[in-house]
Amino acid sequence: MTIKKVNPESGERPETEVVHVGRKPFEQHGFVNTPVYRGSTVLYPTLEALNTRTQPYTYGRRATPTTHALEEAIAQLEGGTATILTSSGLAAISTAILALVNSGDHILIVDSVYQPARAFADKMLKRLGVETTYYDPLIGSGIAKLFRPNTRLVMVEAPGSQTFEMQDIPAIAAAAHAKNIWVLADNTWATPLYCKPLALGADVSIQAATKYIVGHADAMLGAVTVNERAAKFVDSAKEALGTCPGSEETYLGLRGLRTLAVRLERHQRSGIAVAQWLQDRPEVDRVLHPALPGDPGHAIWKRDFSGACGLFTAVLKPTSEKALAAFLDGLKFFGMGYSWGGYESLVVPFDPSPYRTATRWDGPGPALRFHVGLEAVDDLIADLAAGFERMKNA
Repeated sequence: MTIKKVNPESGERPETEVVHVGRKPFEQHGFVNTPVYRGSTVLYPTLEALNTRTQPYTYGRRATPTTHALEEAIAQLEGGTATILTSSGLAAISTAILALVNSGDHILIVDSVYQPARAFADKMLKRLGVETTYYDPLIGSGIAKLFRPNTRLVMVEAPGSQTFEMQDIPAIAAAAHAKNIWVLADNTWATPLYCKPLALGADVSIQAATKYIVGHADAMLGAVTVNERAAKFVDSAKEALGTCPGSEETYLGLRGLRTLAVRLERHQRSGIAVAQWLQDRPEVDRVLHPALPGDPGHAIWKRDFSGACGLFTAVLKPTSEKALAAFLDGLKFFGMGYSWGGYESLVVPFDPSPYRTATRWDGPGPALRFHVGLEAVDDLIADLAAGFERMKNA
């Protein structure tokens, strides 16, 4: 697919943009939604057309009107030159990194990164001759001390996966660009509505669109949005790797996008309410949520972000495995399962100690990652209160 520029400064408010970007009803007989184009083969009307390949669509893997609509929408929301879609968030991360590094390169990845991205670096990239160093999320401009002559890329994730450290993206980007080093940001937590990493200095912004863009826990999807400098590299990698999303998944991404602003506002409001309630519980040591005023990363969040989502962590005080099981197993509205960003509330226990190398995890008790869904807050709090009662009795 040839990457096309979109207008990064439309002037509309995000709530309006998210409803209208990527939609062209009168190119679809007036229907407000772009239909699902299922297909691989695209016909050419003449031999000249086949040889020149100048028509808008040439093969289903490269682009369809459905994928183009979502790519255009996300690119405009992110303020980027273009977006490519992938089959998952992890595929978006791996495609973007492979687009920008070569064998013999050194890259820097934040220690709080999404764990499957870490596995990709430790296994696949290592086998391909790319060396990875993990760094402290709070390093800021001090990251320059870690640069080597062959450092090619810095990956940031703010807030950090599971442990929610806030990174100073502008400071890291300034240091990296001074040495002509790429900056890649995972922006899944905030979405393009609440943070725009490209405006903060990143060259690439990643979305695990499986999460809030799809929004209903029913499809896998990823997105890589680039600035002009990175566009040709990522487009070339997309073509070489053959990455593409499914037709139905792309449509579900388009459908979810239209209600993203409304859902995020609810996730944010409910998530903060539940986080504040947990802060006051005697069983809780601390809550990790950058939108809370007492959080160590709150000042950076307030400077660089315009909102929050429903994902945060509560670190418990020491408790037994039996008591933790009593708490979790009996929850009515918080399911135990991976992923997040859907309409449903979730909780998973975790311990990052085995896979953190640049920093040390010091949780005194079990850590629980919560995703607060669209249920009534009072019902969620009552569910958790009953869980703490079971924990005490156990």
